[in-house]
Amino acid sequence: MTFDYLVVGGGLVGLATALRLQEKFRGARVVVLEKEEVAGIHQSTHNSGVLHCGLYYKPGSLKARLAVRGIQQMVEFCRQHEVPHEICGKVVVATEESEIPRLEELLRRGQANGLTGLRRLDVAGLRAIEPHAAGIAAAHVPQEGIVDYAAVIRAMERLIGARDGKVLTRARVTGMRLAGNWRVASEAGEYEAKFIVNCAGLHCDRVSRLAGENEDVRIVPFRGEYYELRPAAAGLVRHLIYPVPDPAFPFLGVHFTRMIKGGVECGPNAVLAFAREGYRASNVNARDLAEVLVYPGLWRFLRRYPQMAVSELVRSFSQERFCRSLQRLVPEVTTSDLIRGTAGVRAQAMNSSGDLLQDFHLVKRERALHVLNAPSPAATASLAIAEHVVDQIAA
Repeated sequence: MTFDYLVVGGGLVGLATALRLQEKFRGARVVVLEKEEVAGIHQSTHNSGVLHCGLYYKPGSLKARLAVRGIQQMVEFCRQHEVPHEICGKVVVATEESEIPRLEELLRRGQANGLTGLRRLDVAGLRAIEPHAAGIAAAHVPQEGIVDYAAVIRAMERLIGARDGKVLTRARVTGMRLAGNWRVASEAGEYEAKFIVNCAGLHCDRVSRLAGENEDVRIVPFRGEYYELRPAAAGLVRHLIYPVPDPAFPFLGVHFTRMIKGGVECGPNAVLAFAREGYRASNVNARDLAEVLVYPGLWRFLRRYPQMAVSELVRSFSQERFCRSLQRLVPEVTTSDLIRGTAGVRAQAMNSSGDLLQDFHLVKRERALHVLNAPSPAATASLAIAEHVVDQIAA
């Protein structure tokens, strides 16, 4: 059977793309190939479960536009399909004077991106919302929330099937060639498609190379490790509590996140993973590790951020250091309040100059489109990313 569209990758972006293809091209035959036994078990569900609304991103960027549209679409999707979610709000906290200009810039960006209800809080205003949070000022972001992304995955799968689409698991793609149509070899068999969409996340660069793409982009996996607060300490956090990000470093910093099923998660840090699906420090994949160690971009990145690299690594092995980072936001948290939690791996695209790609990055080719960078807030924005992908295909 020849499919009209074949999507590689059954995470949130891949499944959302299949849905948008079905909506845009009524009657189209759509198949999703997912290498695991179950769809959506990597980045899509190994994350903090936050609904991001577009506070941080450069106005006018693709990431900003799709984040703002994406949270609207995701919340509506959750309402329609009875997916557990809550718009609980977030505070971004400045703990010292040097962070105030950056906080003001975040507020400016959020307003430029079209966020509603944003407001600057003084100490009294912050304490009224988060009594245990430290800080001399904060930004209140009422549109942000939390969600059960695993339930989103299941709802998307049901919809795809109801529209006569297929989500095939245990179907790792092993080869591709364009000969009139695309011939795609996988561990589940061979398939033919008129158009392919690469939404393979942690493996998107490899899939693109199978299709003949030669972009100067590699996925460098960064593991983010979390702790959880013991139940007795969970009352220290009422909403989501984030630091003001430091522009000298490429990640947001550790923060506190309420979870949709209860409890509070703390983290993540960001350390180089030795496997693309390396959720533990002991997980090592020889191929993954060799690829990243010979990539010149990684070494240029580490030379640019040596302090961050060392600090993140130390924090990975020291609960006390991790706790000290958390205490900048909530001083009453102690090491005895922390329980080792889960971890996720961020599929971060990097070029050979050592630059992390900050925006979403899509490449369109003959009968193919590759999503080569879709880190956070891609989970929240997955439906909007998919809409943009389909618009690119239709153009």
